[in-house]
Amino acid sequence: MTTVDGSPLITLRRGDITRVDDVDAIVNAANSTLLGGGGVDGAIHRAAGPGLLAECRTLGGCATGDAKLTGGHDLPVPHVLHTVGPVWSVHADEAGRARRDADLASCYRRCLEVADEHDLRRLAFPSISTGAYRFPLERAARIAIASLRETAARLGGRWELRLALFDDETLAAYEKALDGRRVDARL
Repeated sequence: MTTVDGSPLITLRRGDITRVDDVDAIVNAANSTLLGGGGVDGAIHRAAGPGLLAECRTLGGCATGDAKLTGGHDLPVPHVLHTVGPVWSVHADEAGRARRDADLASCYRRCLEVADEHDLRRLAFPSISTGAYRFPLERAARIAIASLRETAARLGGRWELRLALFDDETLAAYEKALDGRRVDARL
């Protein structure tokens, strides 16, 4: 589905990404081992059951800004896209900040590219790197929306992209980045 101007449909919803059941894949904000952790990563691994961990062990980890695909296991979706976001540093110089911005944009870009390779067009994303990795929320939201729009336009086809956001503060930051529009308020 696309919007009237031909851009990908991007919706924002507040809720738990592990409960999303009407997409082809959810995105896991993983660590580089892909073996589970805290936050979204831990929640997805717990909800998916031990099969996800077993499959992730075969992947050899994942570099920052890249993405890898697994099955959904016990989740209500067929697939999980795992991506590793950058860790923010308040001590980084301008070049370091620019590198982290590029790495975050790459997370969203690579998820769409991997999804495209497997004909997956309906995806749900969390807010990558804004939890334990402390990426500034409004900056991350702007990067996410821009990267999703640019990549979907470059790849072509019909995309339905959802951001499943954990709390009101995160939802507000993404609404601002999406020009104040919220299509649906709940999962």
